[in-house]
Amino acid sequence: MTATAKPQLNPALKLALDLGPLVLFFFANSRYGIFAATATFMVAVLAALAASYALTRHLPIMPVVTAIIVLVFGGLTLILHNETFIKIKPTMLYALFGAVLLGGLLFGKSLLGVLFDSLFHLTEEGWRKLTLRWAIFFFALAVLNEIVWRNTSTDTWVNFKVFGFLPLTLLFGALQYPLLQKYAAAPAPAKE
Repeated sequence: MTATAKPQLNPALKLALDLGPLVLFFFANSRYGIFAATATFMVAVLAALAASYALTRHLPIMPVVTAIIVLVFGGLTLILHNETFIKIKPTMLYALFGAVLLGGLLFGKSLLGVLFDSLFHLTEEGWRKLTLRWAIFFFALAVLNEIVWRNTSTDTWVNFKVFGFLPLTLLFGALQYPLLQKYAAAPAPAKE
């Protein structure tokens, strides 16, 4: 008996659903300010989740966690009319991702292996090293967000959020390619 594969989104559509809310946040901030941008971001994140679920009938855990944090910190920003909450949202999100990845390693489980096993086939050592690298990277992004929002204007922080964090993340991901090659494992045979 074969397990039914989960429907997958077209990569371009997945990218649009992942980046769309951030792009809308950037444009709303440039036109209407941080509070309108925060409300736009919250609605866009929910719309992206709904579209993803409608197309695949499942929700990946990372976008759900991200949405919850966006709604909590965005809600606090709007209710208290204090932009600090939306500014610390990335810090909390990156620190949470880093802590979860490190926590998994402490309990002998590479959570990246669980999330991405269908995309990459690595040895246990490879998953451990990749997970540790991403955990450290997420902590570094949390610290960087704190430095940027505390020392720059809101508009500069929004620009860095869009044009700084995303390229840094893509570059860091690309730099992991040698590790993916070095620790590549043969895919498990399909079960019949």
